[in-house]
Amino acid sequence: MSDEIPTLCDVSTVLERIARALERIAPPPRADDAMGSQDAYVWQADTERLHPVPRVNRVAFGLLKGIERQGEILMENTRRFARGLPANNALLWGARGTGKSSLVKAVHGEINATTPHALILIEIHREDIATLPHLLERIRGTEHRCIVFSDDLSFDSEDASYKSLKTVLEGGIEGRPENVLFYATSNRRHLMARDMIDNERASAINPTEAVEEKVSLSDRFGLWLGFHNCDQKTYLAIVEGYAQHYAIAIARERLHALANEWSITRGARSGRVAWQFIQDLAGKEGLTLS
Repeated sequence: MSDEIPTLCDVSTVLERIARALERIAPPPRADDAMGSQDAYVWQADTERLHPVPRVNRVAFGLLKGIERQGEILMENTRRFARGLPANNALLWGARGTGKSSLVKAVHGEINATTPHALILIEIHREDIATLPHLLERIRGTEHRCIVFSDDLSFDSEDASYKSLKTVLEGGIEGRPENVLFYATSNRRHLMARDMIDNERASAINPTEAVEEKVSLSDRFGLWLGFHNCDQKTYLAIVEGYAQHYAIAIARERLHALANEWSITRGARSGRVAWQFIQDLAGKEGLTLS
């Protein structure tokens, strides 16, 4: 064994090597360390991180036809929130493909287009709702005004995570952070299936209290916006709006005929069906939608 005493230079070299090794094995920095660098994030519940979304998949606000009234209401509510004024949590409910989630993303984009970085949109997946309190704790007290958004939200009879959402929206000691609004879309007005509510009524010792426990969740949303399947006139107006916006050169009569044929094959008329038709038409015409 050597009796040599390590010099200061030797110790420094060893420490430097240890530091480099620790850097290599250390976990990557949190994706949300620079929150605010992007206008949108997705909450990753397993790692409790906010994953930045550089480009949101959305339709321009002006292209959303047939839901103008809902758009005006949600826009006004969101603008108030962006200005630091009181605003309501919003539940957008109704038929599939009628523009509920598209409207939320379009409103967010429209406001940030006029006032850059005014709002941050954070999407939380339906299966991660139980971790919502952790997300809110992460963003509570930050300088950013955030809309937490859950798409296609609903609950079944075995799911108790709705209680976490109920507490977060208005209940609890701390309550909802002042810099956060919660927007959700659902095919169900009360976020629960009708037969689920009926089963609760039939099996409970106190049916009224059982139903109220379930239905009261939707009451936590101060703003309800209903969406319904559009008629043929509205459907064709949506199609025309897309065709004009993307400069698809086609005669109006032929556009209508093809759009109607497409809706018949789908068995529905909605904004989603109109967009799918336009994508198909653009592809056949050799055009890109950008």
